[in-house]
Amino acid sequence: MKGNDMNKPTKTNLERFDAITDDMIDTSEIPPLTEEFFATAKWRMPKPKVKVTVEVEPEVMEWFKSQGKNYKRDLAAALRIYAQAHQAFKK
Repeated sequence: MKGNDMNKPTKTNLERFDAITDDMIDTSEIPPLTEEFFATAKWRMPKPKVKVTVEVEPEVMEWFKSQGKNYKRDLAAALRIYAQAHQAFKK
């Protein structure tokens, strides 16, 4: 079993989640959204991803692919971590 398998929702969990109604959700600690909030709120869209072609060693690509279907996301995360470690850009 891979470490990330524990985070996958099971059919039972999804059925329990689907059974929750709005009345069952405790919203008492959520502050109301005021006109002031909406007056200063900003719509933020994530930047689109950039498609690139990169040559890597076969064993590196095989390892990322062996980690599961989200290997492209994981590879992008590894590149981000590397760039942040080298202070290539500010987040």
